Amino acid sequence: MTPPTPPRHPDPRATRLVAFFEALSPSDLVRLPRYYAADARFKDPFNEVQGVGAVQQVFAHMFEALDEPRFIVRDILVQGDQCFLTWDFVFRMRRHVRGEQVVRGASHLHFDAQGLVLMHRDYWDAAEELYEKLPALGALMRWLKRRARG
Repeated sequence: MTPPTPPRHPDPRATRLVAFFEALSPSDLVRLPRYYAADARFKDPFNEVQGVGAVQQVFAHMFEALDEPRFIVRDILVQGDQCFLTWDFVFRMRRHVRGEQVVRGASHLHFDAQGLVLMHRDYWDAAEELYEKLPALGALMRWLKRRARG
């Protein structure tokens, strides 16, 4: 999947954060305090942490658990101190599924007075985007989905 032209947005906070995320590598995690407030909160379907060190650990685990993870930001919306990003998260799983995987999701961010991320909440469907792609669990999830449809 070829990344699109990076989104442009007049808000410098969003622009620099998007550039950071799209180029993120394990060696960049030490720079997270340049983008996140010391007491930043982060929540996604698997984690709920507070503090920039804890946020760093979430991203470090991502690099440990997955091969070639990367973000492709599709849309940027900013209003006041709030930012909403839609993105594709592209990766390869180390076990279970071979080939490139894509999770589509969104992030809701709040910036503090210094332009640092104070709150980061990721929204994505873990069942559809991840569980259904795992061999045994995927079969169960697809069966449950069919049953729920009626």
